[in-house]
Amino acid sequence: MKLIERIFFLKVYEVRMQKKIRRVVTGHSAEGKSIFIIDGPSPHVFSRGTGSVVVTDLWETHGTPADNRGNEDSINRPFRLPPPKNGSVLRIIEYPPDKQRVPALAHERDAPADGSGRHEALDRGNPRHPGFHKTSSIDYAIVLSGEIVALMDEGEVILKAGDVLIQRGTNHAWSNQTDEPAYVAFVLIDAEMVGKSV
Repeated sequence: MKLIERIFFLKVYEVRMQKKIRRVVTGHSAEGKSIFIIDGPSPHVFSRGTGSVVVTDLWETHGTPADNRGNEDSINRPFRLPPPKNGSVLRIIEYPPDKQRVPALAHERDAPADGSGRHEALDRGNPRHPGFHKTSSIDYAIVLSGEIVALMDEGEVILKAGDVLIQRGTNHAWSNQTDEPAYVAFVLIDAEMVGKSV
């Protein structure tokens, strides 16, 4: 699939969360004074269609240490699952209830790769949940609202608003077993792969 087709595929299904995510970003004036450079809903909202998660990317870095120079929006690309090499991404994901999401995941799993890295990260052989995937990242997940179940190859835990999960390059899935959406903030930081990819 060509880049323009991938962008079209993701933009055709672009949707807005019921709750738009406001991002306030600081920067520096020409005189070196601290200023606000962005204040408003993030335009970087992606979904693959009805029943799929809705991802709002808020900021990303492209190296470590991060470069705080300039006042441009750091996200100038189509959606991708993993963070940039040696970088990080901050995002909020809205997880619909599994009764809506699981059928959408079945469709996504059968779709061709779209360049986002999602297709390559999927664990198609895991019978526990169709959302199992693995990335080369350490992810800090903070539940903002709702309830979500974090699934590992062995074990699961229920997370509620205020709970934090540190996901260290493991094969995992997220399951919303309630009737309400769950909102989870993520900071994904590039990391070395542990074990083999899925």
